[in-house]
Amino acid sequence: MSRIEEAATGPNVAPLNGLHAHIKGFESQQATDEDRNHSDASYSEHVGIFTIKPGNDWIRQAKERPIPKKLFDVFWFEGEICILFASSNQGKSILAVQIADSISRGQPVKGFGLEAEPQVVLYFDFELSDKQFETRYSLEYAHHYIWHENFLRVEMNPDADAPETASGFDSYLNQSIEEAIIQTGAKVLIIDNLTFLRSTEPESAKEASPLMKHLKALKKKYELSLLILAHTPKRDQSRPITQNDLQGSARLMQFCDSSFAIGASARDSALKYLKQTKVRNTAYVYDADNVAVCQIHKPGNFLQLELLGFAHEGEHLKAVNEKDTEARKEKARDLKAQGMNNVQIAKELGISEGAVRKYFKN
Repeated sequence: MSRIEEAATGPNVAPLNGLHAHIKGFESQQATDEDRNHSDASYSEHVGIFTIKPGNDWIRQAKERPIPKKLFDVFWFEGEICILFASSNQGKSILAVQIADSISRGQPVKGFGLEAEPQVVLYFDFELSDKQFETRYSLEYAHHYIWHENFLRVEMNPDADAPETASGFDSYLNQSIEEAIIQTGAKVLIIDNLTFLRSTEPESAKEASPLMKHLKALKKKYELSLLILAHTPKRDQSRPITQNDLQGSARLMQFCDSSFAIGASARDSALKYLKQTKVRNTAYVYDADNVAVCQIHKPGNFLQLELLGFAHEGEHLKAVNEKDTEARKEKARDLKAQGMNNVQIAKELGISEGAVRKYFKN
């Protein structure tokens, strides 16, 4: 008789059987409670814009949905509206194309996780012309990178006129995006960048809400995952990156599920770092204590961000001395004399409005 068989017939059998009975009884009671709850309140009550259900019904509904998979490590999951933001020329578009290529092939960006299956990606490129795009993904306009058929790049058609039924550019653009989703069957959209989606300034509080509501409605209607690129105004490189560095942050962050940023290293201009600024499906992994340090690199015919390692964000922030602070205060006083308010001064200097208020208190 083996040791396993001896254990199965030994003195521990009764307690184990007792434990199993206890667990079985607990599971049975739990099922009874759930059934009772379901039988008493298995309804969806709609009150205005609200849907009211018992907690167990929400859980039961959620259990039928698949567990969100990683699209770009813990930065972006399936079913999320994610915002990637940074100042100009920090590699937002480079990384976004890299992520799109990764998802289209089902192959992770080197150094980062990917769980989703290969699938169609719609990349709305409102930044580069086709020739500029070619430059990034070729060797001197030869030996071009070969894209997977799942990678679909979208450009504006300059010859397209809005139909008479459209109520303006914004309406026609929204309609065209939805038609592209329907025709291609794509579930993953990358929009480069946010500014182009509205004829007026989209990062303003007035414009942010309807824009993000529309994208959120599309996400729900077609079960999409969206990565939206956004610019940041001039910022103080001595401060850690936060949600507040995204222009119109309060409104935009309200509607997105996650966000991350690309920061410029003050230690070495060739270095960039990735940092999470909002999460819902995971804990913070790439926070101030563990930013992902990268460099823009072009091995062959594919421009990309290459992961070099991990570091504390403080290692890449600008050291501020007393001379810098005094120069900043002097600049703030000059801007105040020009008629700017504290919010405008903060935006111009790339610092918080609270810091500006402190300058004028001293």
